[in-house]
Amino acid sequence: MPHSRIAVTGASGLIGAALVRSLRADGHEVVRLVRHPARAGDEVEWDPKRGYVDVAGLVVHLAGAGVGDHRWTATYKREIRDSRVLGTAAIAEAVASLDVPPKVLLSGSAIGYYGDTGDRAVDESAPAGEGFLPSVCVEWEAATAPAEEAGVRTVHARTGLVVGREGGAWGRLFPLFRAGLGGRLGDGRQYWSFIALHDEVAALRHILDTESLSGPVNLTGPDPVTNREVTAAMGRVLHRPTLFTAPAPALRIALGDFAEDVLASQRVLPGQLLDSGFVFAFPGIDAAIRAALR
Repeated sequence: MPHSRIAVTGASGLIGAALVRSLRADGHEVVRLVRHPARAGDEVEWDPKRGYVDVAGLVVHLAGAGVGDHRWTATYKREIRDSRVLGTAAIAEAVASLDVPPKVLLSGSAIGYYGDTGDRAVDESAPAGEGFLPSVCVEWEAATAPAEEAGVRTVHARTGLVVGREGGAWGRLFPLFRAGLGGRLGDGRQYWSFIALHDEVAALRHILDTESLSGPVNLTGPDPVTNREVTAAMGRVLHRPTLFTAPAPALRIALGDFAEDVLASQRVLPGQLLDSGFVFAFPGIDAAIRAALR
């Protein structure tokens, strides 16, 4: 991709920060959309709740309240939904209003779209599941409609569990396993569709570069593994015991409604990425964990 101006929301998060570093290392101009008055030359203020945003160039929209950051109360579930749907609508409407719209709107989504798939492997052709997260993902993706109607190539990056040390779900796992307190969740038979942070960033850049990609694109590794297998891999790589378990009833008490999604099985395959020629650097779970530690 030639040097471009790229606006990024969620630039302070695990994925956004890594993407910004990668883009800047290759000479792209990155503008970070922030929710406070701009304090640096590369910042532009935006307010998703009142629909104010200033975008130009390519747009990567990754902002949203953390799904696992708080217990799921009715208030926080509303924050999860509104931060995604209202923010995406504001971005999409701003993109559509430009005299010269960007070539791409790359909007975040999640494999939560598919709900609990059990042992069944699914790709982008699968329908939405049932429950809170699938309903949020459906609304989230539908909010990009103004940009799509304006002729902007729009991609929904349905991201899985990102294996990274600095944040996200795995950022919470590493300290527990290092302390020898890690173990399986529930019966451990639920599938976890993971992706190394390095591959997540590479896949986002591949999407920006690949004009044939539009609509939903799963950002997961090619070989989902069970939580039991993840637990064993963490023990192997970190050289720690993995004797502890978190029984399902305890998770429900600690996490509320979110426990059902922690215990759900999602066996999601990256069909669109593989078909478009993307090559994973860290396709296996052990390699992804080691990459995070580096």
